[in-house]
Amino acid sequence: MTAQISKVLIANRGEIALRVIRACREMGLKTVAVYSEADEHALHVRFADEAICIGPASAQLSYLNIPNIIAAAEISGADAVHPGYGFLSERAEFAEVVEKCGMIFIGPTPEHMRMMGDKVRARETMIEAGVPVLPGTGVLTSGEEAVKAAEDIGLPVILKASAGGGGRGMKIVRELDRIAATLATAQAEALAAFGCGDMYIERYVERPRHVEVQVVADNHGNVIDLLERECSIQRRHQKLVEEAPCANLSEEVREAMLAAAVKAAKAIDYRSVGTVEFLLDGDKFYFMEMNTRVQVEHCVTEMITGVDIVQEQIRLAEGEAIGHLNRRHRARGHAIEVRINAEDPVTFAPHPGVISALHFPGGTGVRVDSHIYQGYTVSPHYDSMLAKLIVHAPDRERALRRLRRALGESVVEGISTNIPLHRWLLKQDAFQSGEYDTHFLELNLDGAAILSEAHAQV
Repeated sequence: MTAQISKVLIANRGEIALRVIRACREMGLKTVAVYSEADEHALHVRFADEAICIGPASAQLSYLNIPNIIAAAEISGADAVHPGYGFLSERAEFAEVVEKCGMIFIGPTPEHMRMMGDKVRARETMIEAGVPVLPGTGVLTSGEEAVKAAEDIGLPVILKASAGGGGRGMKIVRELDRIAATLATAQAEALAAFGCGDMYIERYVERPRHVEVQVVADNHGNVIDLLERECSIQRRHQKLVEEAPCANLSEEVREAMLAAAVKAAKAIDYRSVGTVEFLLDGDKFYFMEMNTRVQVEHCVTEMITGVDIVQEQIRLAEGEAIGHLNRRHRARGHAIEVRINAEDPVTFAPHPGVISALHFPGGTGVRVDSHIYQGYTVSPHYDSMLAKLIVHAPDRERALRRLRRALGESVVEGISTNIPLHRWLLKQDAFQSGEYDTHFLELNLDGAAILSEAHAQV
């Protein structure tokens, strides 16, 4: 059974709001932007068919304000809401309110959000489904229980928040006599960040790769994968560079991982687009989490498959089947994405301010998703990401050369950005060969060399 969408309210801001507007416009759908007072002159406000202010600059009073967003949807006559990523995108209560008000939530069901948002419940579900999971525990009830679990699993272990994400509440422990105290600290951090102090333990993998699989699932029981993405270049558990497909991954491991991701989605009767994330330890991979939304890095998958993931997300919300998609995708070339952030390239400290000059690269195989312009004020109230620069080429070597050229053409003045970091990274042997893991930056960051890139001639 299908439901026709005609007007979409985008409950987000920045580049993802623009991304959804573009997808809707190509599908002939009307769009409604919401904005805070700080975003009055933002591009998503300008390019949407309608725009409604939902509150002050603070995200808590605007982009996280469910009553105000629902009021904007009802006033505008929107019949669907797209949450983007971040903010309310994985808040089950928001999806429930949208549906109770007679609108379509463009995403999975609230139950799927709750199931995968609870990391302990997600682990248990994957174990039942036969998806590989690291040795670990359920919710810990005491320091003594944590010590016993660590003894059984073997050190080192990692404490994780059941409701966690983005690295908050995560603590690595290498000594048994530190477990109880570390647990108490992690619980307090998780409670402050997520309103829930539940913690669990997993075996800690010393030098893993972070690999994720894009899945697409309809309301008719069909699930397919759109291949994998490598996301191992990170700072403070936040991704900086993504590429697809993975370099240096055997076909045997790739096929097993793709099959496991499809199995995971089928096990919960998933509906919508989603991402199943794995830790890769040599040739062994383990389920980490499932993100029930469109990912920041969905663009690299679009580049190698030719599938518009946001449009598919909208069609799935209307109840369409995915029979029009190929059952077995093969990568068409190689794509790499770098996130350009308003931050110090060495310390990663945020750097808001006014952009005094701007030039983005172009040419064959270059895509830029961004919401900034010359004269734009980067607000301290929101995430520091300014743009995503994505390149595509017939193979990884040529993609690296294209990315090097595109970064050389990128100009953002008036604020500090991490463009020098990306230019430095492209010169590193480990990155060039694809032999890197999630600890690469923390172990190899060369501040002096990165700063020299900021002054180097293109």
